[in-house]
Amino acid sequence: MKINQNARLSVAPMMDWTDRHCRYLHRLLSRHALLYTEMVTAPALVRGGALHLLDHHPAEHPVALQLGGSDPAELAQAARLGAQAGYDEINLNVGCPSDRVQSGTFGAVLMKQPALVAECVTAMREAVDVEVTVKCRIGVDDQNPEEVLPEFLSRVGAAGCGRFIIHARKAWLQGLSPKENREIPPLDHDLVLRMKGMFGGLHLSINGGITDLDQALAFLDAGLDGVMVGRAAYHQPADILCQADRRIWGQGQDSDPVEVVGRMRDYIEDHIAGGGRLHQVTRHMLGLFAGSPGARQWRRILSEGASREGADFALVAQALDAVLEARAQAVA
Repeated sequence: MKINQNARLSVAPMMDWTDRHCRYLHRLLSRHALLYTEMVTAPALVRGGALHLLDHHPAEHPVALQLGGSDPAELAQAARLGAQAGYDEINLNVGCPSDRVQSGTFGAVLMKQPALVAECVTAMREAVDVEVTVKCRIGVDDQNPEEVLPEFLSRVGAAGCGRFIIHARKAWLQGLSPKENREIPPLDHDLVLRMKGMFGGLHLSINGGITDLDQALAFLDAGLDGVMVGRAAYHQPADILCQADRRIWGQGQDSDPVEVVGRMRDYIEDHIAGGGRLHQVTRHMLGLFAGSPGARQWRRILSEGASREGADFALVAQALDAVLEARAQAVA
């Protein structure tokens, strides 16, 4: 399957959340969804030599590396490192509104500099053979998205970027925290749909406020090329990803969270054997049974026990037993 097809449904890059353990879990839930790393800054890779940030498991593919930066030469070098590490796509972050990101002149503040973004994309594309994509907002601060977004897509698209993920909210660079910027600025999904009408040759994915597969399918049916889901895919991963292969791509059977827990065993044991801690993996599994019998017991057992010294897969098995017992009682 070509990566543009995988991009029909993707899981958003989320700082502190979509690390390699999270992505491994998500890949067991869906064979086809496109997964993204947390944002990695180009300076960290190029100047800081933090190549461990590129670590990922071969099972994660297709997986994209998201980079943050604004220096074309540095981004090109970081993209090259990402491609050498085996990533299937390099994505440029033009959406993060945090103060730390702004001080580095990248993220959402780059919505004000489409020419610089185009220059960055050109440099990155020249450096790698894999696809270079951009994740952006519809505008920032007092910008008029109706004017800003078409110009941005036109200029960056002309630089050779054929795929964009558009977070359908403005970002307020002053006065709102990153968390508030994900919730307070109003969503404008219709604007993104209009962009697809204006730029039929671009692959456009929509992001922001999408909480279930029915919504995702509605956007695909309306003509968009892809849907990116963020917090819902993290907090209720089974609801988003277990049916995705069948409903989004028409392939395969639904995955079973209980079976997936069993398939995590070898991964968890390898992680612990290598000096890792159980909670580093299980913190991403807390929402696996969200909304179903036993979800509370599952979360409690893992939350209370996974960070204890010596905790191993036996604790996960204990939590799973609690889920199965609660299911049996619900049926009885």
